[in-house]
Amino acid sequence: MTPLFRKLLGLNWPLILTMYGLLAFGVFCIESAARHLPNGGAWYAERQRMWILVGSVIYFSTALIDYRWYRWVGLPVWIVGLGLMTKVNDVAQVDFGSFSFQPAQIVLAGGLLLTAWLLQDLPRLGRLIPKIGWLLEEPFLKTAIIGVISGISFLVVMKMGDMGSAIVWLPLAGVSLLVAGVPFRYLSSLALLGVALVPIAYFIALPAVSKRGPERIETYLNMLHGHEEKVDILAEGYAAHRVSVAVGKAGWLGTGWMADVSRGSLHAKGFIPQKTAHNDYIFAVIAEEQGFRGSLLLLSSFALLLVLCLFIGTYARDPLGRLLVGGAVSILFAHIFENIGMCVLLMPITGIPLPLISYSGTFVVICMFLLGLVQSVWVHRDAGRVVEEEPAAAPVIIGPARSMR
Repeated sequence: MTPLFRKLLGLNWPLILTMYGLLAFGVFCIESAARHLPNGGAWYAERQRMWILVGSVIYFSTALIDYRWYRWVGLPVWIVGLGLMTKVNDVAQVDFGSFSFQPAQIVLAGGLLLTAWLLQDLPRLGRLIPKIGWLLEEPFLKTAIIGVISGISFLVVMKMGDMGSAIVWLPLAGVSLLVAGVPFRYLSSLALLGVALVPIAYFIALPAVSKRGPERIETYLNMLHGHEEKVDILAEGYAAHRVSVAVGKAGWLGTGWMADVSRGSLHAKGFIPQKTAHNDYIFAVIAEEQGFRGSLLLLSSFALLLVLCLFIGTYARDPLGRLLVGGAVSILFAHIFENIGMCVLLMPITGIPLPLISYSGTFVVICMFLLGLVQSVWVHRDAGRVVEEEPAAAPVIIGPARSMR
């Protein structure tokens, strides 16, 4: 049996089936959510299928190559992503003719690879340099590495107007600290320091890097606490009010797929923002059309996907594998929580896609790449391990039989 065929047989097929089940569900939801746009929902669904084909090639290529090789591309990908962030337009994407993509997702993938590489190899470098080896293994240095990479990425992405993708760096940094083995006293001190800096960040830092950030948070807090008189639902509270109403009226069964006005569909009436219903607010369309049962099925599928990833992480053969799996889970979970949370008033409106479901070419490919890294950790979980064999028993030498007296 060839090594490639052995790897194909050794893939984690429950993870693959769950991922493609979500992708297929997303294609049908996009067709319904985008049916009011000029090109029609079928056009967007076809484009999504094309991106899924591209992502499939990247997914299986990533899964079949040992994940240790990807650590060398972390730094250049991260730097290129930061450079492209300086060229984004008003919707936080870079346009090349008819092709456009979001560099914030490239920064996420590159930052994850870079962080995992440094945390994996710095202790090993310390053993080669005895004089500074103690410093390279200190939790303070691990914390500094994660803080610098996450802080730079957070500020650059926030400055370029992509508040949703910037917030993802907070759980990614927290999970990286936890998986890297930083002691609890460091984690608790950082948490207390973060809480103490919230007023400074909200009143001074946030207005300096984001023009709409404070307004969105203030609108969210007013609506969360029931102060509707302070919110203009025809202006700043337009999207939050409408998507939450669509989710709240769905009931158990919902209105049905591609429902029209006669069946009470708010999306058919244009109540849900039509320009972003197929990406940022796709959960509102799913909740209205599929009802509580469809939403519960979607959340259960996401939970299964993340649990499978965590299960794979327990089998990683080295810290690099655990860091990659932990980072991928934190990125996916943050996007799921933010996207669904802003549709039910648990989070402010930030404009962030739902993994594997929303129409977003770049993000679908990045999600499949991250899941490919997780799959690679599973496929190569036993590579490089030395199996200790039991010593062979000493040969029994049978000599000539002695006569019994």
